[in-house]
Amino acid sequence: MKIPQPGETLDHYRIEEIVGRGGMSTLFKAVDLNQGRTVAIKIPHEEMEADPVLMERFKREQEIGQELDHPGVVKTYDGEKRSGNYMVIEWVEGRLLRAIMNQESLNHDRRLPIERAVKIALGICYALDYMHKRGVVHRDLKPENIMVDDQDRIKLIDFGIAMKEDARRLTFVNLKGMLGTPDYIAPEQVKGSRGDQRSDIYSLGVMLYEMLTGHAPFRGPNPLAVMNERVLKDPPPARKLNPEISVGLQEVLNRALEREPRHRYATASEMAWDLEHQDQLGAEISVRRSPVGVSLPEKRRLLLYAALLLVPIVLFALMLLLARH
Repeated sequence: MKIPQPGETLDHYRIEEIVGRGGMSTLFKAVDLNQGRTVAIKIPHEEMEADPVLMERFKREQEIGQELDHPGVVKTYDGEKRSGNYMVIEWVEGRLLRAIMNQESLNHDRRLPIERAVKIALGICYALDYMHKRGVVHRDLKPENIMVDDQDRIKLIDFGIAMKEDARRLTFVNLKGMLGTPDYIAPEQVKGSRGDQRSDIYSLGVMLYEMLTGHAPFRGPNPLAVMNERVLKDPPPARKLNPEISVGLQEVLNRALEREPRHRYATASEMAWDLEHQDQLGAEISVRRSPVGVSLPEKRRLLLYAALLLVPIVLFALMLLLARH
């Protein structure tokens, strides 16, 4: 469909301004002339409309948004005839969590105050718990997809690669569509799994770690190096970077960032409980096994595992190069 310009009308929506352009769609601020409310309108690009798989994903995002009704999740509106393919979404006042983290980095050594970071993480836990109980996995949690208002209440946004656990898998050759964002995806997603609710919990653990320390737990010269680190190593203890972090809060991070999904929190409500009762957690930080000092046969086995884990990463690199050319 034709992309409208500010000042033009799309059905009964007056377009106010363009607020974002993504790889697959454009987001507008608009006024609903019937309801008198401000909304966001998401319009897919022409190349997306020409691709049946991408349009099915767009429609799935819309359907998922219409099923969810929670104060921590952006609302998608339905119930009207439209002249084209576009999505009408609740307009959310506030700032992206990324903008807040960038601002804090100017004055607080890149860290958010611990109490504030925990409050934001709890809000995300509550929203995830609601979604997960309805079979929806976000799969692309990151600071750019969290809106925060002036009272630090959150809303999850952008369900572009969200998944219903009972939905069939779509074939989609695109790094973001398959994996999410490299800094925040879970190790099992790097290895090719489409992930489940524990993958969202891992992503939340990464964000909480970053809010508390000022740094993502894994860093590298490129996204592939970051993903490789994630599947082979545990992150440095957050308390080493920020001694104000309590033993209990370190325990929460440890469990949320477990490489094996079965060792992570099974539900977001479990993580929320621990965040609310940090003083009741164990008195000692969990000790993880390190590959340093293991026997020669075990080293060989670890190298074999590492080589196997690198295969999907190399394939992704090749796909990206082919796509760019």
